[in-house]
Amino acid sequence: MARPITDQDRRRVRELHAQDKSRNEIAREINRSPSTVSKIAAAFDPPLSFDRAPQVEAATRVRTADLAARRAALASALQDDAERLRGQLWSPTIYGEFAGKEGHWQHVNLEQPRFVDQRQIIASVQTAVGTSLRLAPAEGGENAEQVRSMLGALGEALTQAANDDQAHDDDGGAAGG
Repeated sequence: MARPITDQDRRRVRELHAQDKSRNEIAREINRSPSTVSKIAAAFDPPLSFDRAPQVEAATRVRTADLAARRAALASALQDDAERLRGQLWSPTIYGEFAGKEGHWQHVNLEQPRFVDQRQIIASVQTAVGTSLRLAPAEGGENAEQVRSMLGALGEALTQAANDDQAHDDDGGAAGG
C-alpha cells in the first residue's frame, strides 16, 4: 500500500520547486517517486510546473553558438594549415633514408619536393581548404538561391546583349557594310 502524502511532503515540494529543482531531484530529496511529486505539484493552486523548455532552449542556443565559434576557429586553423602546406611546394627539402647493405642513413638536399610529393601536398591543401569551407562557408554562401537568381539574370542579360549585337551585325552587313 502506498504511503500517504503528508503536509510535510507538500511543504518540501513547494520549497524545493522554489529553488528551481527538477521533479526527479525533488523526488530523490524527499524519498518519493517522481509520479508522487507530480501529483503533489498538480494539487497546488495554481499547479507547480516542471516545464524546463525555456532553460533547455537557452542552453541549446548557447551550445549552438559555442559550436559555431569552435567551427569558425577550426576553419581558420585549417586555412592556416593549408597556407603552411602550400609553402612547402617550392621550399628546399631534405630526403633521408636507410640505404645500402649496411643500412646507413643517407640524405639528399633538393631545391623543392619531388613531383609526387608536390601532388600529395596539393591534395592536402585542397582537403584542408575544402574542409574549412564546409565548416565556415565563404561570405555569400548562405543564400544560394539569391546567387543562382543573380547568375540567371546575368546570363539572360548576356544572351540578350549577344542577340542585340548579332542583329546589329546582320543589319550593318545588309546595308552595305
